[in-house]
Amino acid sequence: MEHKTCFHCGLDSAASEIIYDEKSFCCNGCKTVYEIFSANDLTSYYDLQQAPGATPIETEGKYNFLDNAKIVETLLEFNDKNTQIVTLYIPHIHCSSCIWILENLNKLNSSITSSIVNFGKKTVRVTYNSEGLPIKALVKLLSSIGYEPFISLDDYSVGKKNVDRSLIYKLGVAGFAFGNIMFLSFPEYFQVGEFWLEQFKPLFRWLMFTFSLPVVFYSAQDYFISAYKGLKSRILNIDVPIALGAAVLFIRSTSEIILDIGTGFFDSLAGLIFFLLLGKFFQQKTYSFLSFERDYKSYFPIGITKITSEGEEESIQVYDIKKGDRLLIRNEELIPVDCILINGRARIDYSFVTGESEAVSKQSGDKLYAGGKQVEGSIEVDVLKSVEQSYLTQLWSNDVFNKNKEDAFTTLTNTISKRFTIAILSIAFLATTYWLINDSSKALNVFTAVLIIACPCAIALAAPFTLGNMLRIFGKQKFYAKNASVIEQLSQINTIIFDKTGTITANKETTIAYEGSKLSTNEEAFLKSTLRNSNHPLSRSLYEVLSKHDIVTIENYEEHIGKGIEAQSNQDSIKIGSGAFVGYTAETETLNTAVHISTNNQYKGRFTFYNRYRKGLSKLFSQLKKEYDLVILSGDNSGEQENLTKLLPVKTKLLFNQKPEDKLEYIRHHQNSGAKVLMIGDGLNDAGALAQSDVGIAISENVNVFSPACDAILDASSFNQLYNFIKASKSAIKIIKWSFALSLIYNCIGLYFAITGQLAPVIAAILMPLSSISIVVFTTISTNFVGKKIHDKVEKT
Repeated sequence: MEHKTCFHCGLDSAASEIIYDEKSFCCNGCKTVYEIFSANDLTSYYDLQQAPGATPIETEGKYNFLDNAKIVETLLEFNDKNTQIVTLYIPHIHCSSCIWILENLNKLNSSITSSIVNFGKKTVRVTYNSEGLPIKALVKLLSSIGYEPFISLDDYSVGKKNVDRSLIYKLGVAGFAFGNIMFLSFPEYFQVGEFWLEQFKPLFRWLMFTFSLPVVFYSAQDYFISAYKGLKSRILNIDVPIALGAAVLFIRSTSEIILDIGTGFFDSLAGLIFFLLLGKFFQQKTYSFLSFERDYKSYFPIGITKITSEGEEESIQVYDIKKGDRLLIRNEELIPVDCILINGRARIDYSFVTGESEAVSKQSGDKLYAGGKQVEGSIEVDVLKSVEQSYLTQLWSNDVFNKNKEDAFTTLTNTISKRFTIAILSIAFLATTYWLINDSSKALNVFTAVLIIACPCAIALAAPFTLGNMLRIFGKQKFYAKNASVIEQLSQINTIIFDKTGTITANKETTIAYEGSKLSTNEEAFLKSTLRNSNHPLSRSLYEVLSKHDIVTIENYEEHIGKGIEAQSNQDSIKIGSGAFVGYTAETETLNTAVHISTNNQYKGRFTFYNRYRKGLSKLFSQLKKEYDLVILSGDNSGEQENLTKLLPVKTKLLFNQKPEDKLEYIRHHQNSGAKVLMIGDGLNDAGALAQSDVGIAISENVNVFSPACDAILDASSFNQLYNFIKASKSAIKIIKWSFALSLIYNCIGLYFAITGQLAPVIAAILMPLSSISIVVFTTISTNFVGKKIHDKVEKT
């Protein structure tokens, strides 16, 4: 019978005789999946990888529990009106085709808005319209195309119980077999000629063969599968030489014992797989530790206002929020936890979560979800559960909000790995040909040793371990980068632009003086209640110095970015902001930063702010000026120009009266001239400028305002360490380059001994993971040394 494979999943389809569109399928399930993809113009799925699919499993009745609203509620991350978000664990995700099809689910069903795959965790995060596609139908859709989700009902968690221990099992099997094969090989090693050992030599050899079978067909299967898929896709990945070396060792060793001409190399084979897996296990553990640090210890330096039982307002860190707490959420503030709306007019922008920018209105008693942003005044909420930092990190790092910045080291690593594999295969065949001609007894050892010793694994590890550890170190010093590529981008900047108010000025140390008509008690209460809604640095400073008053109910609150605030309460109205905004038409205007007040269209007066600049500002600018072009872009007037000129280095550019769109255009103009721009702002008025810059850093002063536009968040207390963070980023890039050089030296030395026949395959198998481990140790020690230098400098200041 002619051998046929299923076009969808690759299994044998000779017996099924199912043909559709001139393609063979093993079952109707695979044929149905192909029909679905074909009908929705998704056949590019098969272009990325040959036979990438899995046979769909019958799920009739299996997911009836998803009709239970309580169970569904525990599974969902977000559920507002008809928009729902769920993250599902899908064990079958294994290749680029899987990612491609799962991120194009919207083409299979129009109710799906977006779907994002996390390849490392094998999860897909789906945003969908529950009216057109309930979660049960979504799960059935995924199952019908061969991607059945794993849903654990033990604790209604998605995939949390399904810990992958396959690497540990494979390592255990390889270790057990390696030990026994070494033990059985001792008589051969020492060439003992005792009678009984000679009698049982064939038995020992066949026992070694038996022990090698689970090593080759179980422990080493990932290397063979990866190499096979790579070759099928015409890609030479780093597993090709490993699989080839292991196959040659096994075939040669088996031939020797069958022909009774030797013991073979089963000890080297088992040792090779054992040490490779040991190296992989070490890498996995180290990387998961870095991920743990990133997810659970790199807390955002953001605070939230808690309303105490006495009615006082208290600023606390978001990770101190407990169930039952009452929180005040101001205008433009992010909701950090799932909660219930108690007071206020809620207009929630969930674009941070769903990608949909249209704000939705909520009534008292409605549930609000973490990640939403209040965009109309302040509200009070009761907390339903404590904050999940990992969830906020996930939202902030969401690929939807990432700029299309090329990760140069990922590109470089992939290029090196591909060319490296081609070079190693060429060297192995040339060296083997040479030894076949000159000394055939060494040819096999040389071929195998070359393939094993020269592996680009160490090169592939250098960048992720260095940058991952640097993210952790920065987090401990209160500098929170969104992802590893931010460090790379930060090392390349040559122009640094600062906002003034709330960035280089310290809001808590600002002094304020009032000039104008005396405000009545009602007017002051109205003013303070209006300011309570705002998160602008000037609003927060003024709110703190005003006398305590009963809170007035605010209606029709609106912030005009770059201009001011207006609000109504009963029949009264108020405007707070620039002179032009409130209707101040006097010819003379103070040169200091001022906030003007008018009530019921009658001008009242102004609060003048006398800025205090952040500690260490002058020293920081002196450090930065040696290497970077420095610019101050301020929305305020030029009243502080004289002070700043004295405080800052010569040739620092000072631009005042800059609107948000002016800042954005200024950055774009400099980028077009070849500048690499770092923008540092307060994250509120500067969102556009932060997004446009190559690296955007938002300064945080215990205020719960940050935007997906920023690439990093810097705690205000660490502002004077900015130069050290940039310097450390450059050091990280140097460490990666040194790691590449060390790996290249390793490989050259190892190749010399392998080509000259001085390196046994088992020694090569030990040295290869050791080289990878040494690179990890080198990058960890080097980055920790850089981190210690930052820490010491922080301690001195």
